[in-house]
Amino acid sequence: MYRPVATTTRGGVPTDSGDSVVTLDQVPRWIDSDVRYLYENEDPNSDYADPLSSASGSEGNANGIISKFPVDHEINSKIYLWRGDPWNLEVDAVVNSTNENLDEAHSSPGLHAAAGPGLAEECATLGGCRTGMAKVTNAYDLPARRVIHTVGPKYAVKYHTAAENALSHCYRSCLELLIENGLQSIAMGCIYTEAKNYPREPAAHVAIRTVRRFLEKQKDKIEAVVFCTTTSSDTEIYKRLLPLYFPRDNHEEEIARLKLPADVGDENGETTTAERKIRIKPLPNAKVSSPRTPQASVDLSVSNLGLSRRSSSYLGAFLDPAFMSLIKDPDQRRREQWEKTAQAQNSWNCFKMLGYGELGGPALSAAEEYTLHSRYLAKANSMNLSEIAEMKIVYRGGVDSEGRPVMVVVGAHFLLRCLDLERFILFVVKEFEPVIQKPYSIVYFHSAASLQMQPDLGWMKRLQQILGRKHQRNLHAIYVLHPTFGLKSAIFALQLFVDNVVWKKVVYLDRLLQLFRYVPREQLTIPDFVFQHDLEVNGGKGLIVDPRTKYVYQRP
Repeated sequence: MYRPVATTTRGGVPTDSGDSVVTLDQVPRWIDSDVRYLYENEDPNSDYADPLSSASGSEGNANGIISKFPVDHEINSKIYLWRGDPWNLEVDAVVNSTNENLDEAHSSPGLHAAAGPGLAEECATLGGCRTGMAKVTNAYDLPARRVIHTVGPKYAVKYHTAAENALSHCYRSCLELLIENGLQSIAMGCIYTEAKNYPREPAAHVAIRTVRRFLEKQKDKIEAVVFCTTTSSDTEIYKRLLPLYFPRDNHEEEIARLKLPADVGDENGETTTAERKIRIKPLPNAKVSSPRTPQASVDLSVSNLGLSRRSSSYLGAFLDPAFMSLIKDPDQRRREQWEKTAQAQNSWNCFKMLGYGELGGPALSAAEEYTLHSRYLAKANSMNLSEIAEMKIVYRGGVDSEGRPVMVVVGAHFLLRCLDLERFILFVVKEFEPVIQKPYSIVYFHSAASLQMQPDLGWMKRLQQILGRKHQRNLHAIYVLHPTFGLKSAIFALQLFVDNVVWKKVVYLDRLLQLFRYVPREQLTIPDFVFQHDLEVNGGKGLIVDPRTKYVYQRP
């Protein structure tokens, strides 16, 4: 388990802030830690429930897959994980996450109180700091020798690649300043801030992989990097992700081959975009011939200038053919994709003709589904969706008869004409996120829902892709109450054209009493019209409904 650290005071007395000082030899090194988290007893060739499985690795075993982060005991010996504020650590430098003005109000909590007023006075003389950059000051009353200030980026789903690269540059700038100032140990808290909406787990991926790539190049100049966490959620994330980028043995390295994201950045840990790479094309009308010996340059007169231009094609002889041969132009590739999309829209689509919506799109890989889910979740957490919650279309129930959490869906409340489907998807992702982490069930009330317009199957496929594969694996059953022939036909179409795994878990129930066998009555909040519909459809034979509590009993 993760061990807390016993602290001592510097020189036998507390610091000026009243906190005790923790020396580096008291912090457990990552290579010596006994943390093995979830991966200790897992079969590396099994199918993982973790959403970070890459598209190439999640379908098979690790044989033949080159490790992107091999075991390196020298690098691992420089990594530390500690739960607590960095300001109490006796290291060469600590990192402060702040804003562009370097003011005290937006700095990491507790820093200025521990360092004293001198730190704020020096920060005021630095002239601010740009996002992704870093500046260094004295540490004043801190046990550390220096404080490195850096400005984390704001996160927006639309510009997530730019945010990732800016955050990566924050960590790399801090490590570069460490070396430039002749320092060798650094304590780094989580640079992202809640105010800037950066998701915790993606930010941890960026931090850990950037430090790993930097140490691969500069490990001789750095003695220690301490990842500091102040919350239990951050601690759990780092304990789970550190073995992927800093594997301590062959077992962890083999698991990391499968569980790493598809995109782990370039040699610096930054995300690269193919469309933004520099593309070099051959010179027009250049003829490739045998290389010629370069001649000494001579001054050309104006009269010979035209001749030199005509003979300039010989420069093609000095161009490396391997350098000039590139993959298909991304602009051309994108144009072909647009043409295929336009052709698919203009062609006859049997699914649309049958009213099923757009079902012909390509399937997403595990990495693509994880990225899509992360974007929607980050956006949902930053928005106020209270008007969707008040409609009571989807809400949390209790637990089923075996203790699994239950999500309730009311079909009659799904008013398609007055509902923003995109905001509804965001609400569903936000509500389902804490539930789908483990086995769960869904109860769907189709009572009187046939009177309302329902979304097509193409929309259902899109929603299922956004929820991701964890939803598919952990879903135990979908209990459908009062199904109609039209609903059964739609679910049969979903089994054929969308997902044969999820929609095979549907259990049809005609009576409320049948539902209560799977989910106890006291665990559900049931709308009144569902009881009324049940009495109308089933005639109330053998049933007694308590008008006050809405309980349904068997007639004695």
